[in-house]
Order: sequence, then C-alpha cells, then structure tokens
Amino acid sequence: MTTTTKPTACLALADGTVFYGNGFGATGQTTAELCFNTAMTGYQEIMTDPSYAGQVVTFTFPHIGNTGVTPEDDETADPFAAGMVVKWDPTEPSNWRMRDELAPWLAARGRIAIGGLDTRRLTRAIRQQGAPHVALAHNPDGEFDVAALVAAARDFAGLEGLDLAKDVTCAQSYRWDEMRWAWPEGYTRQTQAKHKVVAIDYGAKRNILRCLASAGCDVTVLPATATADEVLALNPDGVFLSNGPGDPAATGAYAVPMIKDVLDRSDVPVFGICLGHQMLALALGAKTIKMNHGHHGANHPVKDYDTGKVEITSMNHGFTVDSQSLPENVKETHVSLFDGSNCGIRLKDRPVFSVQYHPEASPGPMDSYYLFERFAEAMETRAAS
Repeated sequence: MTTTTKPTACLALADGTVFYGNGFGATGQTTAELCFNTAMTGYQEIMTDPSYAGQVVTFTFPHIGNTGVTPEDDETADPFAAGMVVKWDPTEPSNWRMRDELAPWLAARGRIAIGGLDTRRLTRAIRQQGAPHVALAHNPDGEFDVAALVAAARDFAGLEGLDLAKDVTCAQSYRWDEMRWAWPEGYTRQTQAKHKVVAIDYGAKRNILRCLASAGCDVTVLPATATADEVLALNPDGVFLSNGPGDPAATGAYAVPMIKDVLDRSDVPVFGICLGHQMLALALGAKTIKMNHGHHGANHPVKDYDTGKVEITSMNHGFTVDSQSLPENVKETHVSLFDGSNCGIRLKDRPVFSVQYHPEASPGPMDSYYLFERFAEAMETRAAS
C-alpha cells in the first residue's frame, strides 16, 4: 500500500465526530452501524459472516491482514460486513495457507476499509454511547464532503425493525456434506450420515453446516422463508435454525409461524444458533431487545447452568433474548458472565434448544462442540423410540 501524507479515507459518525485515515480495499462510500470485535484471529471469517450484514466492524486487535486470506476460510462466497476499521495499515502477510492479500481481496469484493485510526477511542465511544450510525468513504484523492458524510450517517435507518435474513439467505435449497477441516486431509465429505437434518438458512455460516455434517448429519439447507410444509415434506430427523443478521422481531414475522407449526405438527429435535436462537425464543413466547453495543468477539465466557461449566465462546449479536420474558415451560440454560444476558434456552419436556453464541467458531477450541453432539443424540433417541 502506498503511504501518503494526505488521508485517503474518512469515517463520519452521526454525532458529527470525524476520523481520517488510510483507505484500502474498494473505493466509494457506505453507511452502516458501527460495532467492534475483540477477536485476535479470524478477520476473514468475520468479514464473510452474514450476521455482520449492515455493519462496519472495528477490529480492536491491531494486526489485521498479517496472515493474508485463503478461500478455505470464507464463511460465505463474499463478505457481508459493509466495511472494516483497523488501527494499523495491513503489512505484507506471512502464512503458508494464504492465497491473496487482504487489501486486493476487499477491493475485488467491493468492501471499504480504513486504517490508522485510534480504535481504542472508537471502542470506548461505542461502549459508552451505543453502536453509532456511520458513513465510511475511501477516495484516493483525499477529497471528502464531510457534511454530506455526516448527513448520510444520520440518514441511515439502523438495524431495529430491519429484516436482513431475506437478503443473505440462499435462493434455493441445496445439500451439504462437507465436514470440518482436519489435518492433513483438509475438508472431507460425509459419506455415512445417520440423521436427516433440515437447516433453515437465515445467514448460515459454512462451518456450522460442516459441524452438522461431522456430527453425522445429512444436511438439506432451505431458504429463510421456507414453510413448515416444505420442512416437514423432507421428513427430517431434526431441524436446525441458523445464525443471521438484522432485527429478530422483523425476521420473526415469517420465521416464527413456521417454527411454531413445526413444533405443533412434529416431535423432531430442534437446535438453533444466534438468530436461530432468537427465532426459537420468539416462537416459544419470549421477547428480544436491542443491546447497547452487542457482543462481538471470541473471548466471551458463558456459564452452562446444567453442568456448572464455563465455556469460552465466540459471539456476534446486537440483539438478545429477554430472559425475564421466558415462559414457564422454557429453561434458561446458559448465561453471559460479562453482563448476565441470556445465552441459551431449552424446552423442559422436549429436545428443543438453542444458544446465542457460535459453537462452530471453536474459540475454546472445543468447549462448545458438545451442542452438535447433543443434537445428534436427541435424534438417535427419537429414532430408537
């Protein structure tokens, strides 16, 4: 990257605060909600996680781009995060797996990035004031209409009331059999699946589907708008509800009736992650609320009330299930040790459960994989009975 004395990128907040830095990736302008992520690894997985649709990500770890990028680490075909903010400009990467550098990878995919910012100051602002609306611009000439950028940030509608799942879901159903990466083979295929699972794609990450396949599942993925008739027509042994972006109450307009119908018409085990957790909670009668700045990172401690164990988890959510709204037949199973927010639920009398965090991201690294095994065991128990 060529260093110039004149800033080539600008980040404008809706409150009028403006940051200047060095632009890389695509040129142009975008508006979004600004969040911060505390993970020390996985910037490529973060940028390609559909749950970040509508958000610009501030990375608190300064070494972003130093391991390059590789197609194996994409969670989806293209990035869904609107842009990225980093402290230091990406340096020349060093990694035996890399196939490209971060800056050209972003440019080819139309994502804007800005480096050289005080990310600690930004993070403090987000924590104290809540996730702000921002406009991010990259212009190699260094010319910016700051007033217009601030106005664009103020005009951004925000994520509350916004259904983004329909924008990131698959266009049609498909089968998935790729399993988790393992040395030295890499990704292998599931050839002896025991359980037929229907996965509802609200913005599914590939590694979630890999974990299901590794747990012995033959996975069929359906779009977010799938009906209960379409789900049950496949005669599944279990139903999985994926992660995704946006306001769960908005997505719930069509997702909740489907989940309720599946629960009423069948006894199949149901497992949800992230937005899928929130969809299940809404279907069971609970409520969701917008968080001040959300949870984004790979170091979040979560307590499992059933076992008393603490898991180190990966999280990415700006909304949460209101634990005070859980009905009598729903048990709170997991809780965040950072702020006490809800991180898991299950029905007391059926194998229907979900978690707010991402067990497939493996920050523990294996603290949470038992959830996929629990899902498989529930399907085995049902088949045996």
